[in-house]
Amino acid sequence: MAQQHLEPTEPVSGHLGPSLTGDALAGYLRAQATEFLRALRQHRESGGTAAGAEDPVDAARALRRSVRRISASLHTFRPLLDPDWSESLRPELAWLSGTLGMEHGYESRLERLLLALHRLSGAVFPTQPAPVGGGPSAPTASTPDRGNLTVGAAKAGALLDRQLTLARTRAHSTALQALGSSRFHAVADSIAVLASEVPLTRTALSTDLQPLAAAAQERLEDAVSALPLVTAGSPYNAEALIHGLSPDPSPHAQDAPWHQVRLLLRLYRYARETLTSSVDVRLLTAGQCLDRHRDASEAASAAAAAARTPRIAPATAYALGVLHADQRHEVEAARFAFQQCWQKQAVST
Repeated sequence: MAQQHLEPTEPVSGHLGPSLTGDALAGYLRAQATEFLRALRQHRESGGTAAGAEDPVDAARALRRSVRRISASLHTFRPLLDPDWSESLRPELAWLSGTLGMEHGYESRLERLLLALHRLSGAVFPTQPAPVGGGPSAPTASTPDRGNLTVGAAKAGALLDRQLTLARTRAHSTALQALGSSRFHAVADSIAVLASEVPLTRTALSTDLQPLAAAAQERLEDAVSALPLVTAGSPYNAEALIHGLSPDPSPHAQDAPWHQVRLLLRLYRYARETLTSSVDVRLLTAGQCLDRHRDASEAASAAAAAARTPRIAPATAYALGVLHADQRHEVEAARFAFQQCWQKQAVST
């Protein structure tokens, strides 16, 4: 079958307004550094000791938001920044963002999988959302062996709860240790300096930011155009299930280019924030589709990992296999929704 590709019917955006130079970049970075320091103060005042406590979690998310934006700016606008400073800080920001995001990732993954188990075994929650974007749906009441699935669902849920709660607890401890480490204090000190002094190059104040933001847009559009439409548009991608429960625990190869597009879209969105206060709704919606794609992909991997647990009952393994297939359906649904959003095709209601 000839491979088709996904291309936008029009550019993501046009000109982003009047020309801006390094002054605008410095202002944006100072603002994000200030947000980081405010969130850090909130985290320290809340204690940050109880896993699941609302204030520490909100503060950690605010820390990650500012860290992601600073890191993205260092990447997109690196010709305007002191190279030694930016290249030494970027990996530290990536470490901090990843460390702070692990706990929330495990928590949301567990919630997603338990909701799916209830839905698949017949106990549908009243607030259970429909599949995204009108795309392919998850297995319904016609799924074979629903009785066997119901029998295994409770044990599968308990197994996932044990595994992911343990992982979340460890991630919480890791984050607390990181926030108390000398490595973190060095990062925080660098960001504190950034709040008042941005190390621009000599030519930054006379350099237009538009070409660098346009380059980020071009990288995004090139990556989107390379996405395989033949699998994104299919109601069911059975190829995605071949790998899922195999002994190889590596991520599914199909997912990597979509994850890359998600990262490039975020880089471009943050570049737009530096240049304009306007919001591109299509970028936000497309980003939400790709977030759901990432969440479903990681949930499917978690279900597959649980199914590899030694000596589990056949009914439990069966339930986890159905759960894995369900989440791969959700991956396809998110791809379909992204395709529809990107191409701006009207979906009849």
